[in-house]
Amino acid sequence: MEKKEKPLERMTAKELREMALGLPGIAGVHAMKKEELLVAIRKAKGLPEPEFKREKKAGAKKEILTAAQLKQKIKELKAKREDLLQQKNMKMAQILTQRIRRLKKKTRRVA
Repeated sequence: MEKKEKPLERMTAKELREMALGLPGIAGVHAMKKEELLVAIRKAKGLPEPEFKREKKAGAKKEILTAAQLKQKIKELKAKREDLLQQKNMKMAQILTQRIRRLKKKTRRVA
């Protein structure tokens, strides 16, 4: 009896690397992330891209910003925060500080 092969999406990155090492035309396997490995393996095997069953709601979709856009947004929030500090509105200034921190983290991830 033949052993059924697990779907690629359910395999770990380690399993995908082992599989990719055995396929011709894939180089730099150990430097690839799981998503990159999935794409490379599908391309090498000639498999189509999977269609996702669930689609996100239109309202729940987040826009993807570039690092420059994020930095511009940070500058705007810093200016608003300075105005609030001058008006002695500490609660809103603290909220903007937290938003600025989140955006800074996003810029590090994007870079």
